[in-house]
Amino acid sequence: MTEQTRLGRTDLLVNPVGLGTNAVGGHNIYPNLNEEVGKDVVRTALRNGINFLDTAYIYGPERSEQLIGEVLKETGRRQDVVIATKGAHKFVDNKIVLDNSPAFLKQSVEDSLKRLKTDYIDLYYIHFPDEHTPKDEAVDALQRLKKEGTIRAIGVSNFSIEQLQEANRDGYVDVLQSEYNLFKRSAEQDLLPYTKQHGISFVPYFPLAAGLLGGKYTKDTTFEDGRAKNPLFQGDAFIQNLQKVELLREIANSKDAEIAHIVLAWYLTQDSIDALIPGAKKPDQVLNNLRTLDVQLTSAEIEHINQIFEV
Repeated sequence: MTEQTRLGRTDLLVNPVGLGTNAVGGHNIYPNLNEEVGKDVVRTALRNGINFLDTAYIYGPERSEQLIGEVLKETGRRQDVVIATKGAHKFVDNKIVLDNSPAFLKQSVEDSLKRLKTDYIDLYYIHFPDEHTPKDEAVDALQRLKKEGTIRAIGVSNFSIEQLQEANRDGYVDVLQSEYNLFKRSAEQDLLPYTKQHGISFVPYFPLAAGLLGGKYTKDTTFEDGRAKNPLFQGDAFIQNLQKVELLREIANSKDAEIAHIVLAWYLTQDSIDALIPGAKKPDQVLNNLRTLDVQLTSAEIEHINQIFEV
């Protein structure tokens, strides 16, 4: 049994390696997804000790939550699982609009409950900030749902430091989800110090920088998707980034691990980062992600990795 960790000050206990599920029913994110394979990804996670599932209304839209709900019902494992989901998006005249208003968030939670086939959500995030709702009012609406037992913990995602401070005016924010990886470390300037100071758990997304930190690309790798336009993957920067990643191979080889496992293990040594949510499109990727838990980094290795990727 994997030793579980607590998310910040909450009573949520999770495997430090969770599962990001935007490839489970996220047809608007990935083309040609097979839903049965997606459900197998979730089943594999649950069978192998992963109990932290991260989803969102906009993955699909709706479909990721629905498929997770189906798997939880068939396995009877709801009480063993910490479900995180998110809301803020709505469609107006076929365009996506962001809404953090208390009424919309309350409705979004109710809709997610139905799709997930459950009567409570463990962690509910405001997925993106809108431009008009005071953030403490938005969080206060979630706090009322928390008091009712409809949700167990409150999260915000993609908030700037100013928005996070406003959202946490009454100390109600439990978790922040934000972009953070060894190539994009701006969260270390303000967000990570704030979360540490306030006992907020920080869940990084894009931890492997669209695969760049996985150690599988070479200078000859070509990309047809969004990575082709990503500055990390362009010209001399791409070559230099690959060289940095390659410097991790010696550590990986010494631990009979892959570079991705070393990178993910490094995040878990950082203040405020209690758990990770790497994604998976296939069941074997779930099992591979779990190998992160076998990696023990020394303090010298932690500092060495830090120096390689210093901005």
